[in-house]
Amino acid sequence: MAHELLEETSALNLPMSVDIHSLHLTDEQFYQLCLDNSDLRFELTSKGELIIMPPTGYSTGWSNSKLIYQLTDWTLKDGTGRSFDSSTLFVLPNGAKRSPDACWVSLDRAAKLTDKEKKGFAPVCPNFVVELRSPSDSLQSLQEKMNEYIENGSELGFLLDPSSKSVYIYRPGRPVEHLENPDTVSGDPVLPGFVLQVREIW
Repeated sequence: MAHELLEETSALNLPMSVDIHSLHLTDEQFYQLCLDNSDLRFELTSKGELIIMPPTGYSTGWSNSKLIYQLTDWTLKDGTGRSFDSSTLFVLPNGAKRSPDACWVSLDRAAKLTDKEKKGFAPVCPNFVVELRSPSDSLQSLQEKMNEYIENGSELGFLLDPSSKSVYIYRPGRPVEHLENPDTVSGDPVLPGFVLQVREIW
């Protein structure tokens, strides 16, 4: 069934959203929906809109793998948190269920999770999030998502737009910083010593 649905949605304009707020899905029902359709990626907004994400294309997939590699390498050396890829979904304080393209959660925040919560969709907002814009992504929708992360507890966020070679930096209580074709972007002080080699991702 999941393969058939994937073939049907591949011809559509993805990502697409479906209003399911009247269904009042429980966390367990949403989790089961994701399991039953493992070939698809879902997000759920705080307003009850189910977002069906398209599969990652070749170029975006390669860029994202280099992004994950850099963040994971720093994480293993630093030892104060855990990094995650785009297949990991988090339940934000506002109820939205989101999957950043890359993120990092401090051990302090992770310590508040139960073993059961760690096995499912963890109710925690990552300290650091990255979204990598793909050709099918709306810049405005990604900007709104970045603001949502910050409003729900993220301390730092990078929005990477390969099409314009732009980086947008999000921090609580500060205006969004726009960098045009930078070589690197620093994660200090949230991720001390982490420097994202942006040129490698373009």
